[in-house]
Amino acid sequence: MTDLRETDQLFFDKTGLDRGQAERVVADALKGADDGELYLEYTQSEVITFDDGRIKSASFNTDQGFGLRSVSGEATGYAHAAELSLPALKRAAETVRTVRSGKGGTMAEAPVGTNQRLYAEVNPLGGMGFEAKVKLLAEIDAYARAKDPRVKQVSASIGGSWQAVQIMRADGHRTADIRPLVTIRVNVVVEENGRMESGSHGAGGRAAYEHWVSAENWRASVDEALRMALVNLQSVPAPAGEMTVVLGPGWPGVMLHEAVGHGLEGDFNRKKTSTFAGLLGQQVAAKGVTVVDDGTIPDRRGSLTVDDEGTPTRRNVLIEDGILVGYMQDRLNARLMGVSPTGNGRRQSFAHHPMPRMTNTFMLSGQNDPKDMIKAAKNGLYAVNFGGGQVDITSGKFVFTCTEAYLIEDGRVGAPVKGATLIGNGPEAMKRVRMVGNDSRLDDGIGTCGKDGQSVPVGVGQPTLLIDDLTVGGTAVR
Repeated sequence: MTDLRETDQLFFDKTGLDRGQAERVVADALKGADDGELYLEYTQSEVITFDDGRIKSASFNTDQGFGLRSVSGEATGYAHAAELSLPALKRAAETVRTVRSGKGGTMAEAPVGTNQRLYAEVNPLGGMGFEAKVKLLAEIDAYARAKDPRVKQVSASIGGSWQAVQIMRADGHRTADIRPLVTIRVNVVVEENGRMESGSHGAGGRAAYEHWVSAENWRASVDEALRMALVNLQSVPAPAGEMTVVLGPGWPGVMLHEAVGHGLEGDFNRKKTSTFAGLLGQQVAAKGVTVVDDGTIPDRRGSLTVDDEGTPTRRNVLIEDGILVGYMQDRLNARLMGVSPTGNGRRQSFAHHPMPRMTNTFMLSGQNDPKDMIKAAKNGLYAVNFGGGQVDITSGKFVFTCTEAYLIEDGRVGAPVKGATLIGNGPEAMKRVRMVGNDSRLDDGIGTCGKDGQSVPVGVGQPTLLIDDLTVGGTAVR
């Protein structure tokens, strides 16, 4: 766990906010409440975008502030400010006291401590200089154009952030974390005979820039973006109708994240607005389907040493061999449901209250060889990559756009298709899984999850899956 002295320098020594006074204000503000905390945050972030041979944009931001929360029953009082000062904290305290008016709750126990360190506490913005980053983006542009004469446009970006947080509770218990995060993204547009198509790839994680911007890694991103663009040049109109669909490993797990994962978050189930509400112990997916949310994987984009309430993250099995065995919980929903927090209390920033959110959510490997799964599908669609999608948490209905997909004809991968969408119901799709591949893997580190107006970095993943009777939207009627 992060040494508290490192974050004390940011939040107290450099701001003039006295720690002892802050502790007394927090204790008084949360007196009689069921739960609550002071969340302190300092974040530096940057993004540099290189487009068509020149810098398109470059930004650098520094944000700091606090969020003070008081919880009584289901009611939450939350106040925040973009300054670290005693007057601002006192004003926030006056606001959050209103939720405990007339109540005398018993403050919940503080989270347990942890000694785990899931990522190096480095500041990626403090290493590689601006000129070196611009030079790197120019090299990416030149490399992509030299790979194939059909390349007409290249855009690339590099971004990083360094977030320090400290969580202070009414009893004086404090937890801190320092979180690095970097990403690199490449988009390539190709043209042939008047037809233009694009491909993209990104990667990243909780580490310094140096790992992700090594020549081996950035060239792999360019090669993958170019490959996808060239595949799309050969694509034919997607079929439409109900058919067998084989989903590729890794990033296609975004459909699992959206169509199933959100439905397993504690707040939706406590309020009974999830299609999975009240189904603990019941069969909700085909046998062989095991879904896990794990925030403890070192250096992963969705990992956290502690969540944004100070609870250590952990490996949570949600669905085991098709049986629903657990939900993801923050402190508020866990208390109201009579269970333990699972380390899934997350927030976008100090200006947002925490709620149950995913970290790295994925399906475990099965026993099937992916090649055998293509043969078993006989005729259908092989979906390898996804773009955007929409999901209704209450009903489980989803629509996802495929950015890379192929026909399956006579048990073989055939022509690439363009314009395919997958339409279905998440829980029903999980029950129609006929085969689970032995090749589960996580995405390359670009996932961002939105919920109630908040965005947080996440990881997704799965093995190759064969799902029967999914509806495919397209323009070519089979």
